[in-house]
Amino acid sequence: MEDNPDLTRLRALQHFLSDGSLEDTLQGQARACAHMLRADSCSVMLLSGGGKDERLRVHAHAGAPGDRLPAAALEASIGRGEAICGQVLASGQALLVEDIGKSAYALLARRPQDPGRSMMSAPIRIEGRTVGVANVAGAGFTQADLVMFEVICLFIGKSVQVAQLQHLLDSRFARQALAQEADGAPPAAYRNPDEVARILARSFYKELSRAGFEAAQIVGAASEIIDQLNSKLHKKH
Repeated sequence: MEDNPDLTRLRALQHFLSDGSLEDTLQGQARACAHMLRADSCSVMLLSGGGKDERLRVHAHAGAPGDRLPAAALEASIGRGEAICGQVLASGQALLVEDIGKSAYALLARRPQDPGRSMMSAPIRIEGRTVGVANVAGAGFTQADLVMFEVICLFIGKSVQVAQLQHLLDSRFARQALAQEADGAPPAAYRNPDEVARILARSFYKELSRAGFEAAQIVGAASEIIDQLNSKLHKKH
């Protein structure tokens, strides 16, 4: 007796969380999501920047060779209300388009001319806050697929949260800086990485000043950070 397809997909969620790096985890989840939903492609986008400058950027993408995103799309940043994913980010509501070529979103689609082309886009949330958007493209998506997709996005959100918490727990300095920023209130379990970086920079400056370092010495410390970053980037290329 064959398994119910929905039960098979639910069982696959047991292995959805990973202990690897966030980059590897998201890439694996994009592949698993595409497989579970029988989608041609899946992309995971997370917010970067802060406040009004927050924008979505692709952090993982999986798909067949003909469905891979072009370089321009992989490097693009999408603001709130822009494109389909930006509209989902603004509304906070998942979206199912059963036939994108016959929908109001036809002009925003990459391949609107393909008959019966479907897509889904759903917010990735942590503690009620939208931190990204996931997108899948394929054919014949249903409301049941949309519900499953939203569940998958919950797991993606948990992966992002766990990865950030692991990094923070590894850094006593980061924990102290965030606690001081909270000013007595419990710090949020998730903070935008760009926001965390700014908090750490402010705390680093305050600690050096409190320790009696002169302005020139603080500039030298900042220059050392930049040198370390340049060295890392050079090694990558």
